[in-house]
Amino acid sequence: MRQILIAAAVGLAVTLLGTPIAIRLFRIWGWGQRIREDGPHTHLEKMGTPTMGGTVILVGILVAYLVTRVVFTTVSAAGISVLLATLLFGVIGFIDDYIKVRRRRSLGLSKTAKVIGQAIAAIAFAVLAVQAANVSTELSFVRETGLDLGLVFYVWVFVILAASSNAVNLTDGLDGLASGSSILVFSAFVFVAFWQFRHTCDIDPQAACYPVDTVAALDVAIVAAAATGAAAGFLWWNAAPARIFMGDTGSLALGGLMGALAVVTSTQLLLVVLGGLFVIETTSVVVQVIAYRGFGRRVFRMTPIHHHFELAGWPEFTVIVRFWIVTGLCVAVGIGLFYADFLALGGTE
Repeated sequence: MRQILIAAAVGLAVTLLGTPIAIRLFRIWGWGQRIREDGPHTHLEKMGTPTMGGTVILVGILVAYLVTRVVFTTVSAAGISVLLATLLFGVIGFIDDYIKVRRRRSLGLSKTAKVIGQAIAAIAFAVLAVQAANVSTELSFVRETGLDLGLVFYVWVFVILAASSNAVNLTDGLDGLASGSSILVFSAFVFVAFWQFRHTCDIDPQAACYPVDTVAALDVAIVAAAATGAAAGFLWWNAAPARIFMGDTGSLALGGLMGALAVVTSTQLLLVVLGGLFVIETTSVVVQVIAYRGFGRRVFRMTPIHHHFELAGWPEFTVIVRFWIVTGLCVAVGIGLFYADFLALGGTE
């Protein structure tokens, strides 16, 4: 538990103290946010706000993990694989953001280039996780289901990581919405990974135990805690009115991390519940596209759905807080399902 608290504290300190420095540097370098012209008119005043703040979050996660591991020395392939996924998706986001600020437009990488990059990152993570960390290739909900996907597992990992990273990216449209929601989801993964650590079959050989490596489970919990602290420190400066945006650097990295955590903790489908808000945001875009292209009608005033409520007259801060509440409820349900499975198998604390 001390290691988890240290990781969270260091991640918090790095982003809380480092973000103001990044804000000043990014202003000097001209790394300002470009606003989509068809978005809500109230967002035009945000034009020029420093972006690419996700770089600070990435630094916070890495520093927190390294400091914790220097103190307690033990590392695992599972923890390294999760960090690899985070960094690779962060690099994709950074390239996308850099193109935007250099060319002074709201469009960065092409969709094809972004998908190819995500595929390479996801497969690299999957190979390391399976070959080095012995992560199960079975389909999982709150634990393995017994359905081994074999080589299809690598495609499935790409779907999970690409979907989660793009979902967080779509949600990152209001000040603090994505960062605040991410904190709640990462906190859930801290609980999940630490619970598995406490109930591995080596330590607690009961029917409800988890067939995971003890060191790996704790290492993954530390990464999740580092992300929780880093996102919390960044939210201090990203909360409305935001002084900096995370950009695709942050949203793709955080989304990729969520997907990676779901894979290594064997809670792949549980991520749909824990990240329910991100699913809602993504679904609203899909529904809007299908309705408009297929029937020439719009279901929502604008998507992602947080813009719909803005145009319906909700103040931005009201949308943000209510969506945080939705995320909290989704996380509560997800943790409840995870714990109910443990109890159903005869688990005891």
